Amino acid sequence: MHNKTIIDVDNVSGEEAPEPPSIRHWICVALGDQKPEAEISVRIVSAAESAELNLHYRGKEGPTNVLSFPADIPDFVESALLGDIVICAAIVRQEATEQHKTLEAHWAHMLVHGTLHLLGHDHIEEADAETMEALETSVLCKLNFPPPYLSTPLLKEETLLP
Repeated sequence: MHNKTIIDVDNVSGEEAPEPPSIRHWICVALGDQKPEAEISVRIVSAAESAELNLHYRGKEGPTNVLSFPADIPDFVESALLGDIVICAAIVRQEATEQHKTLEAHWAHMLVHGTLHLLGHDHIEEADAETMEALETSVLCKLNFPPPYLSTPLLKEETLLP
């Protein structure tokens, strides 16, 4: 499955994060059959870098858990490039603790969430949020993680367009 998928993982956060094979597996399951060939870059960052990106691209103060940057490629250009996912290790760890989730389950959720954004899903409108939550839950259950929204509200970050 997904032998033509390239997922580059770069941890510059100075913090522990899941091993790249786990990250790649979670993303490939999120891609499902929608994108048999894909290129995604995952950058794991510090709270300071996350805050800087969040302010620059979303105009919001402070670090956030996950940011997605879809590739801006015209439809007529064939490309497997989907875009970039930026995850703040410190925020993921903090949220896992606050939400009483395992760290691994929350990492998987954030990577699935970011991947779904790269596939064009969002949660700005309530109906879209419900669809995206259902997709996240389905993928995470396939990965043998518990449903992510049993007691937590939907994430508030948005997909970022370049």
